Amino acid sequence: MAFKHTRYAKFQGADCDTGHYLVVSKVRERLAVSKQAAQRFDGERFNLRKLNELEVREQYQIEITNRFAALENLSDDEDINRAWENIKENIKTSAKKSLGLQELKQHKPWFDDEFLDFLDQRKQAKVQWIHDPSQSDVDDLNNVRHNARRHFRNKKKAYLKAKIEELKTNSKKKKKLGTCIGASVTLKRVTSQ
Repeated sequence: MAFKHTRYAKFQGADCDTGHYLVVSKVRERLAVSKQAAQRFDGERFNLRKLNELEVREQYQIEITNRFAALENLSDDEDINRAWENIKENIKTSAKKSLGLQELKQHKPWFDDEFLDFLDQRKQAKVQWIHDPSQSDVDDLNNVRHNARRHFRNKKKAYLKAKIEELKTNSKKKKKLGTCIGASVTLKRVTSQ
């Protein structure tokens, strides 16, 4: 694939937390459409785990039954595409009403407002160093970077420790539950013989 660079630009304000500057260039190229991009689903995702709850499942069944009862009164000569759109919309609205939308998963739960404060401090120190590259500004930037990294590392470590402890307690509960189930199964075998 051949491409042609048209323009370069250097951005000194971009914060990559390195001593390097971000360089951007405009590139002209021809690309083919990716199959994965065409198959990606960007629609609404419903919270299907709520269907495990008996009350929610019954509410959803009643909602769907009511909506499809209203659809039975439609004429048979209606366009098939229009009928499909009606069915799809009824399913979506009843699912949204009874199940709700699925919440987006937060990938880094330890990232909070303190992190944002440290990032802002680091950015301000870097801007100050860019405007006045004196030794005191370099030392200040290095101290802010060091404190930010230490804070990030400690926060992540504390989160992972808490997660490990939670997994340990859950596994202990499951082992206790497993021994109780195993004991009841062996007891049933003994009593049935």
